[in-house]
Amino acid sequence: MGHVHGPEVPPASASGRYVKRLAAAFCVAGAFMIFEFTVAFLTGSLALLSDAAHMLTDVFGVGMALIAILVAQRTVPTATRTFGMYRSEVFAALFNALLLFGVAGYVLVEAIRRFVDPPEVAALPVMLAAGAGIVANLVSFFLLRSGAKESLNLKGAYLEVLADLIASVGVLVSGVITLLTGWRYADPLMGVGIAVFVLPRAFSLARRSLRILFQHAPERIDVDGLAGRLDKLAGVIDVHDLHVWTLTSGMEVASAHLTVDADADQADVLERARHLLSVEYHIQHTTLQVEPPESAENCGTPSW
Repeated sequence: MGHVHGPEVPPASASGRYVKRLAAAFCVAGAFMIFEFTVAFLTGSLALLSDAAHMLTDVFGVGMALIAILVAQRTVPTATRTFGMYRSEVFAALFNALLLFGVAGYVLVEAIRRFVDPPEVAALPVMLAAGAGIVANLVSFFLLRSGAKESLNLKGAYLEVLADLIASVGVLVSGVITLLTGWRYADPLMGVGIAVFVLPRAFSLARRSLRILFQHAPERIDVDGLAGRLDKLAGVIDVHDLHVWTLTSGMEVASAHLTVDADADQADVLERARHLLSVEYHIQHTTLQVEPPESAENCGTPSW
């Protein structure tokens, strides 16, 4: 039998390259969150309050993302934590999604109450606060945009900032309508619109996080097709116990047993299988076991 292992888990995930940008986004979001909450309570604006609450999830979410990256960078694999703490980023992304669900639910309940007796809202301060929120979110948006393509953790923070940017625009629009027409329903209606906008994005983030935590195969990889490609390698007569999963963003792992002809060159089979997984499927960490036919028959099936 033989084994081949891909490169060791890298010292930092893709999101680790964006720590400074993440820290800057955290500071910007935190400052404007305090400002928006203050103006929301002074003016009685539900739309601005919902935007400030969503900004709170930005602050908490970006903060969690930053902590998760720092933990992942400073925790090396050990004998008991063989993959380190890299999955902390995924837990942070899932928690961000749950926060979004909570904020959206609160806004919907509060909006229903206000439809019965819509309060008067001071439109001009709301508009000024919304304009400041737009500027803050644009800064955070550009800080996180490139990193969101590589990391689920940063993707969560980026989606929150993007949603809040759109929400701030909505608050500005509701403020203009209130100022020009005096229509009191504009503010709670916009609050509902913001909540409805947030929900599908929270669902998508939660779904992606849970796929990783449940160790599902990456969506981009056809596992049956991968098994077929391995099975067609010269000397391979069977592929079994094939597993493909994601450790965290940018870190995908695979393991498999390859049954080979008795006269096959095991080292050559291992090298070609490793090359296939690395180059064509972009899976850098692999554990492959090569078995002659007589050993494969005794490979057994796990009791679980």
